[in-house]
Amino acid sequence: MTVIMGADSRKVDTPNGVMTTLASPTQGSAGQAVWRVEARPGMVGPVHAFDAELVWTWLDGSAVVELGGERHEVGAGDTMVLPADVSRQMFADAERGFVSIVAAPAGAQVYNPGGVSGPDACDLAPKDAERLVPPWAM
Repeated sequence: MTVIMGADSRKVDTPNGVMTTLASPTQGSAGQAVWRVEARPGMVGPVHAFDAELVWTWLDGSAVVELGGERHEVGAGDTMVLPADVSRQMFADAERGFVSIVAAPAGAQVYNPGGVSGPDACDLAPKDAERLVPPWAM
């Protein structure tokens, strides 16, 4: 058993919000990665995909999730199971943003569908056909 105190959580600031690692292979030796997303109001996330299923639960605020070309409105109390290898993009509520908890298998990799980086991709994003484990999921 491992206890990870809140003060020991790893935080990664991104252009779109703050990712807080709650448990992961390198934090608590967990076999899964669990992180908290605090999306900034009006945030428009990058188009991306994961090679594994992710489970998102919204705790506060709301978002529109574009998944495989379909738009889904979600808010506090809602959970989405996002399948592997399906393109996704998130749009946070303009006034409140959102707060979510995400669970993924250890080693889940993010990538750019079509292998092309977005023109305004941040330094943490995969480049072109690169696949990587996000720092908050390590």
